[in-house]
Amino acid sequence: MGKSKTTKFKRPHFNSVGLPVSAVKEEEEEHDEESCPAAELLEKLQSSSADIREFACASISRVVQQSQTIPGFLQRDAVRRLGPMLLDGSLAVRETAAGALRNLSACGGQEVCEDMVKHDVMTPLTALLRECCSGFDSAAVPMKDQSNPVEDVANEAVNLLWNLCESSSQAVSLFNKSGLLDVVVECLERHPHNVELAISAAHCLHTVTEDNPELLSSMNTAVLGALEKLLLSSQPEMAHTLLRTLAAGTLWNLKTSLPAARQAQTLNAIVATLSMCLDLDSGVLIPDLRRAEEAHHRNPSPGTDAEQQAAVQLVEEEMGEEEEAPTKKNGKTLMVDTDVSDLLPRGKEELREATALLTAQQTSLEIIVNMCCSDDPSDDEWEEESSSDESDMGPDGLCDGVSNLMSPLCLSAEVQGALINHSIPEKVLKKTAFPRQEATNVCRENPSWRGLTKRMQRVQSRALTCLHSILSTMDAELLGGETALQGAAHHLSSLVFGAEEIPKDEEFLEAVISAMRSLLQIIASKNISQCMTPQQLMSLSEAATRCDVVSVRVNAVAILGITGSTLAKEKGTAETLQMIGNALLQVATKDSDLVVNGEALDALFDVFADGEEAETAAKIISLLPALKTLQPVFKAKIRKEGRGKYSHQQLCVLDNIKINLRRFIGYLEKVVTK
Repeated sequence: MGKSKTTKFKRPHFNSVGLPVSAVKEEEEEHDEESCPAAELLEKLQSSSADIREFACASISRVVQQSQTIPGFLQRDAVRRLGPMLLDGSLAVRETAAGALRNLSACGGQEVCEDMVKHDVMTPLTALLRECCSGFDSAAVPMKDQSNPVEDVANEAVNLLWNLCESSSQAVSLFNKSGLLDVVVECLERHPHNVELAISAAHCLHTVTEDNPELLSSMNTAVLGALEKLLLSSQPEMAHTLLRTLAAGTLWNLKTSLPAARQAQTLNAIVATLSMCLDLDSGVLIPDLRRAEEAHHRNPSPGTDAEQQAAVQLVEEEMGEEEEAPTKKNGKTLMVDTDVSDLLPRGKEELREATALLTAQQTSLEIIVNMCCSDDPSDDEWEEESSSDESDMGPDGLCDGVSNLMSPLCLSAEVQGALINHSIPEKVLKKTAFPRQEATNVCRENPSWRGLTKRMQRVQSRALTCLHSILSTMDAELLGGETALQGAAHHLSSLVFGAEEIPKDEEFLEAVISAMRSLLQIIASKNISQCMTPQQLMSLSEAATRCDVVSVRVNAVAILGITGSTLAKEKGTAETLQMIGNALLQVATKDSDLVVNGEALDALFDVFADGEEAETAAKIISLLPALKTLQPVFKAKIRKEGRGKYSHQQLCVLDNIKINLRRFIGYLEKVVTK
């Protein structure tokens, strides 16, 4: 089957369990009044005491991080009751109210965000942001090294805005209509003395500028100038590295708004920024930052008081207890992202820096993936398809409406040139290596650093996905030719087969197998010898068939087909072709997903289409009678399961495979009678 189109990356939500508003009543039945403090806390919002209102907001902010409490708050109209608190006379209440709504939006998921927008949270939020911006310079800062209280409020508000715009198209529409772009840019421009607020604003801008033509049409030179100025800044801290990375991603989103004379220069600056971010070695920097933190603990500064130390200890305990807590959603076990790094109290600066580094590298890789996605009208449609587990499922040009989706992609010469000039393919390949042992060890030793291990693994998975995108869209010769391709193939093989058994992590397996498929396709097309042994092939196939992710099984089957079709042209390969044929027949017959069945059949067509070795192997494994038996079952399965379960594009592909199966059986019958 054909070359797949890479998926554009969207930001994952903080603690994104995803709690449907429609499930509120059902969840309420499972939790009695004693287990839900919502009523008492919401009542305290009406207190005449600002301290009590602040306490209530802060408590709600903490409680809603436990997803099972959210229905109780929604049932009691928490959004409408918290909304006015955004404009409370007390700055502390404003900040804690924004924090409570921020956590509700983040922990509740998309439907909760949409419900918040329906309950008009954007009106007081917009007013709050405008007031904050007008009061930035006039707000008194109590002491040196202490934060500006108005900026603290703005930071929570911008994070809330970011969450809402990420999950709700209506929020994005209101963002456009309310003229919030200039407000967020003003927050971004606070970066010289408040990088935390600037990063929140940069995240928000990166989100709202993606696929938002209404906003792009109103883009002004002041916004572009602010972003370009930020891109050219040179502060060495990791927080500023993240800030520059987000500015690069935003400018890429705005590329059509750039004056033609500046597009090439800006493209080069964007790629240079991503390149410098990928140059950083987290395996060295994270142990260094951890050692620096230990030194600070041994020699605390005079300003570190007992209350701050207690807050740090509390967060460490929570992060240690909650790490990778499993939850159930629609009967499926999900691993909850309990990262609370952005909620760390001041005094965890080294951990903030380490988190910023890994976030910047993950974001850089995601931006490169998005750069490799073409901007044709089918992007949104494809994203909907390939974001599910049924991605990567069709042969090239098998029917109308699919050929453009499946055709090989190519980057513009300008983008390819910029990526090559800055050695992006080599740097991406380097990031696909497993995290260094020293870095993972120092993270596991401390509860508050433990979450970074998962972040390092995610950077590796994003790098593998990025490599897949690069291989799918760039000319093979630009990637370094045969030597470089073989080197990359051996490297990917070592990731999969270097340990005693194939890794079971689904995110890693999905990413690495997609990259391997793309690479093996290129190698086969260039008649370069394959690097996987028959035993490795079978191990990969067996591991993939046990994986729940459909795209993993699809790509494993495709790899068998690619390798088998190459071996069929060589002498003395009949025995290996038998193994491949039997494995593909097993998948075509027994896999529960029609897309995987179809991919296995398509691979069989490729492997046994031609050659003496293939003919010999086909006779030994009784391929013809096996396919004759399978044919009516496959047709019936398409009729019975196809409608409603699979998309139009998938059904189109499956229908063509059904036709090709009939033709292939006819071909085999002629081979037998020769």
